[in-house]
Order: sequence, then C-alpha cells, then structure tokens
Amino acid sequence: MTLPSIANPDLVTLFDHKARWNLPDYRRAGFHNLHTTLRYGFSMRAPRVLPLRKEIDWTIGERPEVARYLAMPHFSAIVVVRGERVLYEAYAPDFGPDRPHPIMSITKTTLNLMLGRVVADGLVNLDDQVRTYLPEIGTGYAEATVRAVADMNVANDFTEDYNDPQSTVHQLDYATGFRLPPEGQKEETTRSFVCGITGGDLANRTGEALYKSTNTDVLGWIVERVSGRPLRDWLIEIVEAAGLEGCFHITCDREGVPLVCGGACLTARDLARYGLLFARKGEGIDGRRVGDAAFIEATRRNPGPVYRTVAGEGPSVSRYSRQTFTDGTWLGHGGYGGQFMLANPDTDTAVVYFSVLENQSASVRDFIGPLVKMMAEVAAE
Repeated sequence: MTLPSIANPDLVTLFDHKARWNLPDYRRAGFHNLHTTLRYGFSMRAPRVLPLRKEIDWTIGERPEVARYLAMPHFSAIVVVRGERVLYEAYAPDFGPDRPHPIMSITKTTLNLMLGRVVADGLVNLDDQVRTYLPEIGTGYAEATVRAVADMNVANDFTEDYNDPQSTVHQLDYATGFRLPPEGQKEETTRSFVCGITGGDLANRTGEALYKSTNTDVLGWIVERVSGRPLRDWLIEIVEAAGLEGCFHITCDREGVPLVCGGACLTARDLARYGLLFARKGEGIDGRRVGDAAFIEATRRNPGPVYRTVAGEGPSVSRYSRQTFTDGTWLGHGGYGGQFMLANPDTDTAVVYFSVLENQSASVRDFIGPLVKMMAEVAAE
C-alpha cells in the first residue's frame, strides 16, 4: 500500500515565483514564524548573555519621524540600545520582545566580521581574483576580485529585482529551502547554484552598487575554504561574542551550508546586541573579538560604490562597503520586507527596526531612505 502525499502548502509556489508564506496576504504571519517554516536550518545560543537594562527615553518615540514609523501598519518592532542601556523599545500588538523575526539580508554583515579576520590573518588578499580561492567557481565570479564581490561591485548574469517575477534571485529559493522546486527538478545546493552563475565582462560600469545576494555566499565559501573551519563555527563565535539571550536561527541548504546572504532570525534585542559588535569594532563580551577593528574602520572610511535610495523629494546616498551600507559614520544593512540594523561606533549605539511590507515586491520606494535617516539621527544623539 502506498500512502499519497501532497506538496507542503507553505512552500509550494503559487504565483509571482513566491511560496504561500511569502505572498502579501500571508507574509506577516510568514515572517513572524519563518524560523519554523523553511525546510532546513539550525539554531545557536550563547552560554553567556550581555545584560541590558532599561533607561527609557520616551522622547525618542515622540519624535514625529519616529512616531511615523511606529504607526505604520507593517511595523513589528524598534529597539535603541546604547552601551548596555535600552533607550527605547516598542512592539506591535501581534509581536513582542521574545519573538524571533527574519533579518533577511542583514545577515550579510556577518561576512564583514569574518572577512576582516581572514584578511587580518593574511589568508585572503582583497585584490585577488575569486578563482584564486575557489578554482571551481563559474564565469560569473572567477575573474572578479574579492574586494569587488564584497562591495557589490560585480556585473554578472545574476539579477536581484524583487519587482520582477522573472529575476534570477527567485531561482535561489529552490536551493535554500524557501520554496519547493518544480516537480521533477533536481534540488540544487547554494554552492552548486553559485557555481552555475555566468558572466562575461565582470566590471561594473554603472557607477553604483549592483546588489547580488550570491556575492555573500561566495565570500562565505572563501572564508570557509581558507580557514579550514565550517561557517557554522564562525557563526557560533559571533553569537557568543554578541552575548545573545535567545536563539540565533539560520536557514541552510540540504548540505547544511548556512544561508549567510539572508537566512537569520532573532529577536530585536538580540539583533541590537549583535549590532553593538560593529559599534565596538568587533569586540564582544568578555573580551571576545570576532571582527577586525582596522577592517571595520576601513569599511566606513574607504567605502565602495554608491548605493542610492529615495528619501522624500531627493536622493539619500550611502555606499556599499564590505557587506555593509555606510555613510562614513554609521554601519548597517537592510533586509527584504522592511528591516534595518544600524550601528554607530562613535556613540556605541545600535538601532533596530523590524517590519513586514505586504505588497507584491515586499519593498516600497520611499520607505527605506527616511527610515535610515531617522535611525541615524537617533543613533547620533
């Protein structure tokens, strides 16, 4: 007797190359439960925790620019931490301080910490070509320099446009367990997918960053190759140095390779604890160091190409530098669906914002620019 089965309803592709959990009508519940939804993953927890004490400054929430983002229907959480003090936090009624939330591409910033270490240890030269470390890599990355990959400064055939259902970024979902592959199609791994990316002239002549999530997976593979240590071990060190209180959940492929380009889920407070690693230039609790201070300083002082967003009536310009955004003062990153983490080393402050944008592309043209401006102002004062 053969028992029949059906495709997992959360992960089957319905339309717009999206699984059900990622469709606008389901996305908020999908995001708030993503750490239990995707096909593969694991979690880590720190043995020792960075204690945070509340010293709430209620005037932060009363600022018009902050109040605007608290009142938006897609809001989930905001946390402002300076040193070991929680200056402000607020949560949506259907969310809370103990709930993990996807941080999506904010996960990429882990590569700034890892890459800084292997560069400082002389294991990687940023001006070497990727094929120096990954001879099996495809034409989409082989002749690009590590620096260009880290700075989102590579032109290849991979496209990441969430407004375009045909963009090749949606094909990556099959390899990472975000949705099921079509019936009969072989399930790829993250690294087989990356090796299949093609390209000719890889020089970026646009003058602006060419954002590609697979760049991060290439860097993670390089870090693992040159160090002889699995990415899991690197992530455990980061979790322990940050002193996270809850679990750091991260999705992976069927081979167990963590999705460092966008697979982590954690609480808002724990993301703020993680952000403080950048505010402290790689130094964590109990003297643990997981990033290189000189590399982090160079990240914000010698940035890569322009990364332009729209804020109000005019352009808001930052740059993409070594797996972070920066304006020369703060370091940070955004994530699919409306997340941002920003750290200011000058004030030892981290600001976190979680939300779930419920439109087709999970992005809004005039959303991120004013949000980053608001967060930067809060962190600077």
